[in-house]
Amino acid sequence: MFAEVAFPISNFKTFTYAIPRDLSKKIHIGSRVKAPLGKRKLIGIIVNILETPPYKGETKSIEDIIDDFQVVTPELWKLISWISNYYMTPLGQVAKTVLPNNLSTRYKPLKILFVESILSEKKTNIELLKKRAPKQYEILNKIQLSKSPLKVSSLTEYSSNPSQICKILSGKKLVRLFEKESIPSSSAFSFDPVDKKIIFNQDQERVSKSLKQSLENEVYMPFLLHGVTGSGKTEIYIEAVRYCLKQGRTAIILLPEISLTPQISGRFKSVFGDTIALWHSKLTQRQRSWTWKEICKGSYKVIIGARSAVFSPLKKLGLVVIDEEQEASFRQDSPMPRYHARDVALMRAKFNNAVIVLASATPSLESYYNYLNEKLNYLYLPNRYGDAKYPVVHLVDMLEEQNDTGKFGQIISGLLQDKIEERLNNKEQIIILQNRRGFSPVIRCGDCGQIIICPYCNVSISYHIKTDNLLCHFCGHSKVKLDQNCSDCNSKNLHYSGTGTQKVEILLRDTFPKASIQRLDMDTSLSGRNITNILKAFNNGEIDILLGTQMIAKGLDFPNATLVGIINADQGLYLPDFRSGERIFQLIYQASGRSGRRNKQGEVVIQTYSSENPVIKSASMLDMKKYYEIALKEREELDYPPYSWLAKIEITGSNQENTSLLAINIAQAINGDYTGLSILGPVPCYIEKLRNNYRFQIIFKSVKTLDPNGKKLHSFINRNFNHISQKHQIGKARIKIHFDPLSLI
Repeated sequence: MFAEVAFPISNFKTFTYAIPRDLSKKIHIGSRVKAPLGKRKLIGIIVNILETPPYKGETKSIEDIIDDFQVVTPELWKLISWISNYYMTPLGQVAKTVLPNNLSTRYKPLKILFVESILSEKKTNIELLKKRAPKQYEILNKIQLSKSPLKVSSLTEYSSNPSQICKILSGKKLVRLFEKESIPSSSAFSFDPVDKKIIFNQDQERVSKSLKQSLENEVYMPFLLHGVTGSGKTEIYIEAVRYCLKQGRTAIILLPEISLTPQISGRFKSVFGDTIALWHSKLTQRQRSWTWKEICKGSYKVIIGARSAVFSPLKKLGLVVIDEEQEASFRQDSPMPRYHARDVALMRAKFNNAVIVLASATPSLESYYNYLNEKLNYLYLPNRYGDAKYPVVHLVDMLEEQNDTGKFGQIISGLLQDKIEERLNNKEQIIILQNRRGFSPVIRCGDCGQIIICPYCNVSISYHIKTDNLLCHFCGHSKVKLDQNCSDCNSKNLHYSGTGTQKVEILLRDTFPKASIQRLDMDTSLSGRNITNILKAFNNGEIDILLGTQMIAKGLDFPNATLVGIINADQGLYLPDFRSGERIFQLIYQASGRSGRRNKQGEVVIQTYSSENPVIKSASMLDMKKYYEIALKEREELDYPPYSWLAKIEITGSNQENTSLLAINIAQAINGDYTGLSILGPVPCYIEKLRNNYRFQIIFKSVKTLDPNGKKLHSFINRNFNHISQKHQIGKARIKIHFDPLSLI
């Protein structure tokens, strides 16, 4: 028996190995194995099994199998193959993404040494031990006083080597030593379970019934669940999962932000207990290893997590829910495969004959378009749950505010300040959104006017007052503030302008000194535990004002939050990207939805310098339908998604001239085209230099009316770029292929 093995390398070649007789019954397509490749021993995945080798000569053997039982189901293997084909990524690299090398079913939790006293009542005379070995006596006394076994490691305050002393005491039959497995817990990433008595309204009942009927049929069925903010979508998910589990099937709940997992997981655990597992990047390696092994064994039936949770090796998958499906964080642009978790989830549901729910208060334009064209079944929750009312929205024109007050560069308008003070007096809570972190995002030379940019990226560098350093938010380059001079005139006369969350925080603390204020952004959320603690504290009423970036703007439910303030609603509105307006509308609409979700009506204050912009106006009226009509009309006129298929070829290299020349050569060598295809470029990317590499791009648009399934575009890209390294002298440059890119920046 022989096997073709794909390794996580950057080509599509597979390698043939002999299967040892003792492994022949354990190995199947999708098995992970260790095998020699050149001088290395790598983990690869079996893509085919052969009776005879395809060529004559010596064949090396597989050395070992990684997992003790089957992990890759036939449906998951279909998904791996589809991703490899659709996103033009070698099977081995896809397999490494789906089945990371550092995870295995052979994982064994750490064992912790415990000690307990076995001193009988008759044997209480240990005075001799006290005289001859005072350290032994001291530790024995501590063990005796404890009502339960102690971790040996907890005794370090009495001895630098407590395990050795405990072994001596054990030899004297005074204590018993034993080991216990340390099972990693993810409880620190979840709210405490809260039981709620939920009575569905008519809209929820109708939606729930539709999902249950589809689950009963056990066929692939895609839904768009469009529910206004606060309409009770989470309870719909819970009821659908409950029905799915009764069928003996499993479920995946995908969330766009790690900050959304604590609250929703606490709600799910109150209903489903220990059958729930969390999966995201903030888990430790031990937690990931244990969770993954238990998923493979079938211990967990429901997985809640970020985009990589779509690959959870669950068996009998029956339901997939993508909450806030419009979010760009579901897209992975690096490393390969460059996939969108929503599209991958749709295919996984299809291969598993499962029901999939794309849910949002502000669906992506693609999903909304697919509903209009009957490619998705539409479910609508038009009203907030219970007695909750829509918030009252105030639009503040900051240009008028400047003229009225004579204060330029004002961060908090008079109206927002009054509303915050009113809420604090009423013992209610406030959420403030400023979608830019740091203190000052722009640093300008006061002598020559030059803006300080990152030496490795063509972007302005930001000042962070908490660490007193300058930081690039793209590559992470950092420099001490005192060491920074103007790169043009060497002046130290630098002006720190613009507004980030740190500047807003300082202003809020100065303005409302008695209020409890907490900031939640990338700088304060380095650990999942910290995210959970901040959100728990706000949920429990320990924080008056929660300030943050977009991570606090969606999906969260705080009953006492009655005011949302959006500091700069224009942030990102004028970026040269066809999705910029859609993103800003969704962010404002979603942030507004955090206000007044119970019996107290909420308010929203939107501050803008573009009050007549249709995006801002539609968002301030919470009029999704109107804005989507405008946006779809614009997209249709310009042949942008959802009216076309999009692909982007990105060429990056450290030498600007050589990279530009390579991009031109690639564009000139493109072979053929077809009716409905537009080719734009090559041109420099909007951010031309990033992480010390220059970037150029070629854009391909294929009109859907002439290419309804995108097959023409995919075939065209495959034909021209599948073996690009053999067609061009690439050198150190890199060619990145993006299908269905979310951004052209």
